[in-house]
Amino acid sequence: MALTLSERAANHVANFLQKRGKGLGIRLAVKTSGCSGMAYKLEFVDVESDTDLQFESYGVKIYTDAKSLAYLDGTELDYTKEGLNEGFKFNNPNVKNECGCGESFNV
Repeated sequence: MALTLSERAANHVANFLQKRGKGLGIRLAVKTSGCSGMAYKLEFVDVESDTDLQFESYGVKIYTDAKSLAYLDGTELDYTKEGLNEGFKFNNPNVKNECGCGESFNV
């Protein structure tokens, strides 16, 4: 069981944490939402929780909870730039379907 970051995503997160001036890493989670059932949740972690599961990629810590890991296991978070658009992309091998807008998924 693991969560990873691409090198581009890790560099982006590390730079942002440095500019922010605080933070231990990022949290990847899922929440019930959208037309397909689940949506990704991404946020900075300033304080570790006793229930956190922790991974590391390219020196950046990734946190999640056990419930989310069941949906995210094997996921790589990438950072992409396509034309004028840029942002994080979740490469989740567990996804069976995504909604048309790309905001939610089901497994």
